[in-house]
Order: sequence, then C-alpha cells, then structure tokens
Amino acid sequence: MTAAKSLKVTLVKSLIGTKQAHRACVRGLGLRRINHTVDVLDTPANRGMINQVSYLVKCEG
Repeated sequence: MTAAKSLKVTLVKSLIGTKQAHRACVRGLGLRRINHTVDVLDTPANRGMINQVSYLVKCEG
C-alpha cells in the first residue's frame, strides 16, 4: 500500500465579509487564523473545499 498524499494549505486572506459556507470550508480544513498552515489529505472532498475557497488560501502539493 502507498502512503496517503497530503497537501499544505495556508490561509492568506481574512474571512471577514466572506460567505458563511466559505467560512465553514476554511474551518473544515482546520485553518484558524491568517498564515496558519495545515496538512490535509489529498481527497476529493478536501480538494473541493480548497477549490471553493481558493481566493482565501494558498495550496502546495
């Protein structure tokens, strides 16, 4: 079996003034504050959340 791939996601913009659903996506990814970086698994669900809030986050593979 291969090890699960992960993505580094960093919140680079403030959540003030964003949609409630987008805030929920950011929280679902585990991000708490600006410049906070987390490693998330590379799954279709996580990719969808990252894609939805792409204007708020920076993603590195």
